[in-house]
Amino acid sequence: MIEDTEKFIERFRYKATKAVQVQSRIKHLEKTERIEVDEEDFSSINLRFAPAPRSGTTVVDARELSKSFGHHLVLDKINFTVTRGEKVAFVGRNGEGKTTFSKIITGELDHTGFLRMGHNVKTGYFAQNQDELLDESKSVFQTIDDIATGDIRSRIRDMLGAFLFRGDEIEKKVKVLSGGERSRLALIRLLLEPYNLLVLDEPTNHLDMRSKDILKQALIRYDGTLIVVSHDRDFLDGLVSKVYEFRNNTIKEHIGGIYDFLKKKKLGNLRDIEIKEKNSSKEARTDELTTSKKRYLEKKEYEKNLRKMRKTLGESEEKIEKLEAELAELNRRLNEPSASDEPADKIYRRYEEVRITLELEMDRWTLCSHEMEEYLKSNDNE
Repeated sequence: MIEDTEKFIERFRYKATKAVQVQSRIKHLEKTERIEVDEEDFSSINLRFAPAPRSGTTVVDARELSKSFGHHLVLDKINFTVTRGEKVAFVGRNGEGKTTFSKIITGELDHTGFLRMGHNVKTGYFAQNQDELLDESKSVFQTIDDIATGDIRSRIRDMLGAFLFRGDEIEKKVKVLSGGERSRLALIRLLLEPYNLLVLDEPTNHLDMRSKDILKQALIRYDGTLIVVSHDRDFLDGLVSKVYEFRNNTIKEHIGGIYDFLKKKKLGNLRDIEIKEKNSSKEARTDELTTSKKRYLEKKEYEKNLRKMRKTLGESEEKIEKLEAELAELNRRLNEPSASDEPADKIYRRYEEVRITLELEMDRWTLCSHEMEEYLKSNDNE
């Protein structure tokens, strides 16, 4: 939190429009007590997928494959081949067919055209609805304990902790878990099953940075075949050696890692694909309008988006001020326990909740502020 706050102050120190926010954080930082603690050792958490049974050389082979939902064509006569040991990424705008094709590969959706799975291919699939397959009557620990074998049984608690299940949380019943918790639990189960083809659809959505890194390192060491759908540039970097771009009902193969793909497409990150495609569609439509009408519509949309950004920024600033005030009050009550009727541990729990919420809101404000600045710059450049 201290490091993030210092970065924020340094970044906006000389911007007059951010003076209030900067001064607020400087005061907050001055009041923060810095406690030195021993660095926690995570070296023992070195997870590996179960050894992959050997499959045939060709794992998935699709020819002239198509898929429609009613009159809506999603995939149109695509060709795709992945061989044993390859690790590839599916990227593209939402709605272009990445998840649809993933479900076709795993047998969840029908299709037209040719699809052949290789010899002895055992497929493990992770998507956001995989949590529906969990037994709700079991606890978090039981869910993993029932399928864990060998040495890993002695490290179940470490594994659960690596994916944010700590302390008493491992005794929770699956039926009371949130959607994100269920997804993380389903992902741990996948680690323990002997699959030689993994198809992962946005596996990092509910993971923190440390959990993502643990999963990524396990996937790098994984000796099977991997297909991963993701918008997470950093997660894919160093993990995949080939990228398939889904666009206009078909797919295009790009040899190389994710940064090679982004460089070729002149993109900063995978989320920019959405923006670029939307802008391209907008330009195609507005070319048909007269020049004056085009300028009018662009200005109107620009002002609308700017108002929305300013409103979001203002709401975030109000929330930050309230959270900072509550945090200051809780800090005062912690330092003067005799002045409060509430137990100190209850006040401390609330203090931690507010502190975390404040950190997240500060990150949100920084992101919103940066996006608005970039938006203003883009209009100036035009």
